[in-house]
Amino acid sequence: MSAEIVLAAKGPPRKRTNDPEGLRNKVLDVAEASFQARGYHASALGEMMATAGVSGGALHHHFSTKKALTLAVIEERVAGAVEDTWIAPVQGANSAREGVRAVFEAVAAELEQQGFVRGCPLNNLAHELSLADPDFRLALAGIFAGWRQAIADKVRADQQAGREQGTDPERFAALAIAAYSGAMSMAKAAQDASVLRDCLAELEGSSTPPFPSRAKRRSRILLRPGKP
Repeated sequence: MSAEIVLAAKGPPRKRTNDPEGLRNKVLDVAEASFQARGYHASALGEMMATAGVSGGALHHHFSTKKALTLAVIEERVAGAVEDTWIAPVQGANSAREGVRAVFEAVAAELEQQGFVRGCPLNNLAHELSLADPDFRLALAGIFAGWRQAIADKVRADQQAGREQGTDPERFAALAIAAYSGAMSMAKAAQDASVLRDCLAELEGSSTPPFPSRAKRRSRILLRPGKP
């Protein structure tokens, strides 16, 4: 009786999953969220590694230090947030004023819907890091400068179209950013987004609220994260 040896069929060799860019983005996501929720100084690398599910070697392959990670968050994520939230909407609006108004309205509505205010990502890090390290300060200042330039350029385009003839583009841009940044800080402290609407009303040079359908606006105190 002959014995037949049956060998298990070998499939194609398994390919090792290697997605360095995906891992890098995951670390940036976790770091960005931690910095906004807890602040830079309270965010420990070990905790962020555990949350992202990466080893120390994998983390340091992309970011050699916490400072390098933070600069990447500022230059890629925070700058991207300003681009998406402010620069693109203003550039795509019919006018600079309409763009600024649309951003204030959209952010106020989003904050009221989510029920809490964590503040402006750029503003939060600027308060915490501008005096902590010159590289952080320069990176943050560069985002503010680009933001201001984008609004000012939109005002100049309006002027070429015959509008905003009495408006100083740089000053208008500075006022819009300062009003928004201050309003977001106040909203964060009070957990009340209504100050954004108050600032918008004054930016528009109107003594009446910019939302005529809401004849009497109630002050809304927003809930803290995780609070019913």
